[in-house]
Amino acid sequence: METKIPYKIYLAENEIPSQWYNVRADMKNKPAPLLNPGTHQPMTQEELGQVFCEDLCKQELDNETPYFDIPQEIRDFYKMYRPSPLVRAYFLEKALGTPAHIYYKFEGNNTSGSHKLNSAIAQAYYAKKQGLKGVTTETGAGQWGTAMSMACSYFGLDCKVFMVKCSYEQKPFRREVMRTYGASVTPSPSMETQVGKALLEKFPDTTGSLGCAISEAVESAVTHPGYRYVLGSVLNQVLLHQTVIGLETKAALDKYGIKPDIIVGCAGGGSNLGGLISPFVGEILRGEADYKIIAVEPASCPSFTRGKFAYDFADTGMICPLAKMYTLGNQFIPSANHAGGLRYHGMSPILSQLYHDGLFEARAVEQTSVFEAAQLFARLEGTLPAPESSHAIRVAIDEALKCKETGEAKNIVFGLTGTGYFDLKAYGQFNDGTMTDVIPTDADIAASLSQLPVVE
Repeated sequence: METKIPYKIYLAENEIPSQWYNVRADMKNKPAPLLNPGTHQPMTQEELGQVFCEDLCKQELDNETPYFDIPQEIRDFYKMYRPSPLVRAYFLEKALGTPAHIYYKFEGNNTSGSHKLNSAIAQAYYAKKQGLKGVTTETGAGQWGTAMSMACSYFGLDCKVFMVKCSYEQKPFRREVMRTYGASVTPSPSMETQVGKALLEKFPDTTGSLGCAISEAVESAVTHPGYRYVLGSVLNQVLLHQTVIGLETKAALDKYGIKPDIIVGCAGGGSNLGGLISPFVGEILRGEADYKIIAVEPASCPSFTRGKFAYDFADTGMICPLAKMYTLGNQFIPSANHAGGLRYHGMSPILSQLYHDGLFEARAVEQTSVFEAAQLFARLEGTLPAPESSHAIRVAIDEALKCKETGEAKNIVFGLTGTGYFDLKAYGQFNDGTMTDVIPTDADIAASLSQLPVVE
């Protein structure tokens, strides 16, 4: 075993990034603008300000500023759980018999159990700065809702969470963590909003979707004075905040002179993937380095690999701005059978443009193979991984096995978004042999895509 690279590479507290990196500043082809759903004209800061916090609107629209200073109050909060470790997976490497060196950036050492807190605390900070009463949001698997409830508790803000119904029922403990931190949690779709009522009338047995929960949260925000909506993925502002992941990863690798050959991240809406890869993509865009980057998505919700690059509503209720992204159609409802939180019909406009321009590749994997990889990782590395980031583990293992065949000692880096201790029902299904793979047919996807809005 090599001794010069420690099992865990830690940065010092003073090495926590002082700025977020805005990859859009280095993109030749900028993400297409958000469009007003009524006029199909680019959204103005004033229009966005009716839904989002003022400072967050500025971050959302800024395609030119390469770095944003992280407010000191946010950096102080980060110190409770950052810097997060970059871990060398020696035991996994040995079991695979691969010459590859495998590293993972672990984001699970906080109560929310995931990377989501990186943006949640920032969004709560700007809401408090604006003098708001509280925020509304949605959550799928529960990580974002948990993170937002923690952040709102820290700043004394009210937090209302619409939780996708199937997750609300499957993950009661995640729900109770949110309530412990003072948030109210409502299963979506609900009877509390017009969007929810309409969907339940049309599909009374629906298990919900992230797109529907977004619609309900937005409607709730705009109909309650003193509230704004916050989102845990997809948006430019969220990917900006999450770059603390990639910046710390790069700093840790640079400390030991390690250049990654392959970087792997799970992809749902884009927060983790974008946060991990942005600093590395920036180097590619500036001509400073080259990397093989792989986005891994669930075969049950394959927006990159089977979706269409087009303008679409970000939500099922079609009240949010239109975003140009890889999408399966806003009416696409992923199978409730899928255990992870990567159940969103679209993808971040930033990542969609980068993927369209060939800056990285994408793969869709089935959940039974994902949980096989998760179980192996847990047994070897001692951490029970979240189902979402286990998609990245699956492909990292696949790439390491390719190195075994070729004899190449490549450096593979992947993001471990958090822990899977609130996902034990899914692990139970896998252990019992009752987990199945539900993959949408071409007809299913075509039917949803046929309802995309017409944008001239």
